[in-house]
Amino acid sequence: MLYAIIGQDAANSLSKRLSVRPAHIARLQTLQDAGRLLLAGPFPAVDAVDPAAAGFTGSLIVAEFSSLAEAETWAQADPYLTTGVYEQVTVKPFKKTFPT
Repeated sequence: MLYAIIGQDAANSLSKRLSVRPAHIARLQTLQDAGRLLLAGPFPAVDAVDPAAAGFTGSLIVAEFSSLAEAETWAQADPYLTTGVYEQVTVKPFKKTFPT
């Protein structure tokens, strides 16, 4: 089943986000290589593709896991959470409707 993982960034976490990004991306690449990643990306803090110093407010990952517990365990081990980039993570079951 698909699960949406929504991370909310802590205030003033941009420099930490940038330094931890390679480890975060490596985990996403593993999901993608396994054919389990539907989409992933950050929420810019301003209405721009490159928010520069404004940074980001969080991220969305939609990926396939065998259970909610597995998705939550995966999310809890994300470097963005373990290093304090994210102040909160929510994991919810997700039903893809479009595109078909």
